[in-house]
Amino acid sequence: MKYSYKHPVSQYTRSSSYTPTNYTSSSYTTKSYSTSSYLPSSYSSTKFTPTHYTPTLFSPPAYTPAYRSTSSYAYVYSKPTRQVSNQAKPTQQTPTVTVKPAKAVHFTNDVIFQDYIRHGELELIGRFMRARKVRLNTIFPSGMAALHEAVLSGNLECVKLLVKYGADVHQRDEDDWTPLHMACSDGYPEIAQYLLSLGASAEAENTNGEKPADLIDPDCKELVKLFEVGCV
Repeated sequence: MKYSYKHPVSQYTRSSSYTPTNYTSSSYTTKSYSTSSYLPSSYSSTKFTPTHYTPTLFSPPAYTPAYRSTSSYAYVYSKPTRQVSNQAKPTQQTPTVTVKPAKAVHFTNDVIFQDYIRHGELELIGRFMRARKVRLNTIFPSGMAALHEAVLSGNLECVKLLVKYGADVHQRDEDDWTPLHMACSDGYPEIAQYLLSLGASAEAENTNGEKPADLIDPDCKELVKLFEVGCV
């Protein structure tokens, strides 16, 4: 009977009852296996000894990387070079300026000689004196003669050199100061003693009526002792 939607399910019955039968498998008997039927006649079964296969552990070869490890890599920084262009730069025309040579300044022999005395240039002083380029009694623009300048420099050797070439120890300047006045006022006892030994006058007065002893500083004990009563 075919299934019909018109009939309820409870009315559906099979046409025949199904009775399953028990399945009984036949006993399986293995046959003896003989290799002789599969091997050629020249092969002897006695020579064949089956061996048990023992698998070995697979050890992969050590991997050596082709690149350098980062620990041994040294980073080298190269400073970029400045690019120099071969292109010619336009040249700027520099205006030419004509510089006139400075006029040479010529000093008179008296000025040069006076400078030599102030710096104690004994050799140059001797050259001037031997060449007779100056006169020792000439009053310089400073108002003093050569011997006065030598005394004020405190150079005893220069004083002796000028005296050697004829300088007068009694020479007066514009204010009637003698070289001995200069030595006493500026505190040079050695020069004063040398001038006195040559006959310099201790009684000479300048325009203010002052004698050399009147210009001595009381703290200069050597000059005070030199001009004590009875010593000069």
